[in-house]
Amino acid sequence: MARTMWDSTVGKKTVMAVSGLIMLLYLVAHMIGNLKIYFGAGEFNHYAHWLRTVGEPFMHYEWTLWLIRVVLIVAVVAHATSAYQLSRRDIKARPSKYVHSRPRASYATRTMRWGGIILGLFLVWHLLDLSTGTVHSGGFQEGHPYQNVVDTFSTWYGDVIYIVAMLALGLHIRHGFWSAAQTLGVGSRARDRALKTIANVLALLLTAGFIAVPVGVMTGVVS
Repeated sequence: MARTMWDSTVGKKTVMAVSGLIMLLYLVAHMIGNLKIYFGAGEFNHYAHWLRTVGEPFMHYEWTLWLIRVVLIVAVVAHATSAYQLSRRDIKARPSKYVHSRPRASYATRTMRWGGIILGLFLVWHLLDLSTGTVHSGGFQEGHPYQNVVDTFSTWYGDVIYIVAMLALGLHIRHGFWSAAQTLGVGSRARDRALKTIANVLALLLTAGFIAVPVGVMTGVVS
């Protein structure tokens, strides 16, 4: 039954919707945590340490954090795989392009695929920059996330990469949230307007919230 569900278009869209909502919940929490950087190094570093001790003593050090990471990895892989397979299925169904583009398709809808690729590449860079320190500028300091964030956003390319990715994220959420609601059967004529409003508000708040961090560093508010 699971294989039959996965092989169907509806099944893949459902996987995309559920995995997307899991990632959306994480993004909201992640953005709130990021904004703690405005309260200073002590507050931000303490928050980063707290993430590793959540659930103690029942959970060992970093167990909860790794559990969250595993869930996110599964969600990202499931989302990307289903998106790719649906895209290939769509191309096979209609190998030739439409003569006229659909006028009702929004900019976010038309760029969902490219937005997903941009976000995937950004995720790799982001982890190599602030998690492993592999591509970090200024000397990566283990256990000092505040200084690492400031180092990253003290470079022009760090700001450009991050801001472009967050703009792509906003467009992705704007269309993805409403699309997920339709897939999961939440949407209706009566609710469509409210769902689109929620999608727009979420996209705007998350984009602004994430971009506020590099802007804070660029303007000297965070230093």
